Amino acid sequence: MPQNRSVFDSSAIPFRLVFVMWLSFSIQFFYQIDLGFLGIKPRSFSGLIGILTAPMIHGSYMHLLSNTFPLLFLGTLLFFFYDRIGSIVFFRCYLFTNLLVWIFSPRVSYHIGASGLIYGLAAFLIVFGFLRQDFLSLLISVAVVIAYGGIFYGVMPMDPRISWESHLAGALVGSVTAFNLADKKRIR
Repeated sequence: MPQNRSVFDSSAIPFRLVFVMWLSFSIQFFYQIDLGFLGIKPRSFSGLIGILTAPMIHGSYMHLLSNTFPLLFLGTLLFFFYDRIGSIVFFRCYLFTNLLVWIFSPRVSYHIGASGLIYGLAAFLIVFGFLRQDFLSLLISVAVVIAYGGIFYGVMPMDPRISWESHLAGALVGSVTAFNLADKKRIR
């Protein structure tokens, strides 16, 4: 069980990202500025900035809202129960997911939103628990499957307006990270 760690402390990084997401959306809304150009535009020099900024940019209020709660929940879960490896997992799911989208996405349109990160965190938490097979990790895996297992239908192309490539890349990065860190002795 985590020691000397509160839920508030564990939510600091996810909360900060969510704050920046809401701030970016507010700027778009109140100043009527389209920040979509800060998304990932695959294999283009101008799209490189999106590797860092795309998760902070959202196309609508519903898009933003649908990314806010899962990011807060999954991110806090990660940092609360796996505080020693949480930063590594979060960094990889954030950066490598976006990098894969920039390299491999066949679409030339901009990819925006934090769903790739969310898919990465969910995949990590699910796969990691099944690989570790200790009671707490398995419990976390089952809880995430129950709460968010349905999101994995999003890794298939269903709606041309939704970046399934980000979803797939996030799920891959999260799963690979789980395999990579499964044998680590100290995770909490």
